[in-house]
Amino acid sequence: MALSILNNIPSLMAQNELSITNSNLQKTLFQLASGSRINSGADDAAGMAIANGLQANIMALQQSSINANNAVGNLQVADGAEGQVTNLLDRAVTLATEASNSGLTTGQAQALDTEYTAIKNEINQIGANTTFNGTAVFTSTPVAAFMSDGTAAGTPTTPISVTLGALTATSIGLGGVATGTLSAISNFSNNDTITVGPTGQQTTYTFVTTLPGVGGAGDVLLGANAAASLQHLYEAINSGANAGTDYIATASAPPVTATAVTGSTLTLAATEGGVAGNSIDVLSSDAAVATWNGAGGSSTLSGGSAGADLLSTASAQSALTSITNAIAQVAATRGAIGAGINRLQAAVNVTNVQLQNITSSEDSITAADIPSLVANLNKYNILEQTGISALAQANTNQQAVLKLLQ
Repeated sequence: MALSILNNIPSLMAQNELSITNSNLQKTLFQLASGSRINSGADDAAGMAIANGLQANIMALQQSSINANNAVGNLQVADGAEGQVTNLLDRAVTLATEASNSGLTTGQAQALDTEYTAIKNEINQIGANTTFNGTAVFTSTPVAAFMSDGTAAGTPTTPISVTLGALTATSIGLGGVATGTLSAISNFSNNDTITVGPTGQQTTYTFVTTLPGVGGAGDVLLGANAAASLQHLYEAINSGANAGTDYIATASAPPVTATAVTGSTLTLAATEGGVAGNSIDVLSSDAAVATWNGAGGSSTLSGGSAGADLLSTASAQSALTSITNAIAQVAATRGAIGAGINRLQAAVNVTNVQLQNITSSEDSITAADIPSLVANLNKYNILEQTGISALAQANTNQQAVLKLLQ
């Protein structure tokens, strides 16, 4: 190569190689510092695309595992509550068995029934107040865990779920209030009457076109149609907000409440504990259940549920049957809860294995090969030092031209 002073080709070559060495050294340092082989799309575009997809899978699987574990916790809370209900029912069996025996005084039977009522009330409290993360456990909303691997193809159509339903003394068959409906076939007429309440505690309501100024207990303002009349009756029975305007209520309300008006049908329910046996009667003015002075109507009633009290040997024996059935129902519910917990735990195990395998795949793509990088680091450090020395030597080569001019 000719000796030239216009361009220092060796220096340019040394600079270029030193730049390449420095770039490789920086890349090696980045990989060592991050522990990842891919720190930008330039490192491995295809590998980054695959790794990002796998990382999305990993995030979805981790959250799915958390979802399932939360649902397991929810079901375990429910199972604990149901276990306490079973303990209460075991005590109820003892009470009902004792009350079924003859020879008890009225006071003794009342004492047994008082404790039995307390047990039913506690079951109602458990059902109403058992919560998980501030949310009621015993509802019609299923306890559900959404499981997904983060891909459309891996998303299940339905979550893993267990429906617990309401938990009350009535829902497990321990008796409850009687209910009835009063259905009007046509509109009522002036002076039509309806009698509501159990024998000895009945209240008669009279539909009138004009309310008297004073007195007239039990008078109900006749509405423009059957639904309006029943709404006024609903208010009268419950001593509602329109007292004195739509009707004049009786001095003492009967142990029956009106729970709803739907069209021309009024729903009635006994006040729990207000009547022995929780029964109600709905009678027409002329004792013909289907009519009221020709206005037309009908009523359907269901008596108090079996097992409502322990006040007699007959009702206690009926209650014992109801309690036994309730124990079986609670056991079946606990079985469903247990099956749900086992399924969720199995799903967690499968998810964890899948998570392990996908993480391993993602790691094989992105993880840096540390021994190889350390070797490269040493190599590039040496190359950088030799490159700097070579560049310094190239920059001094042209000084040899001065020797020719001496």
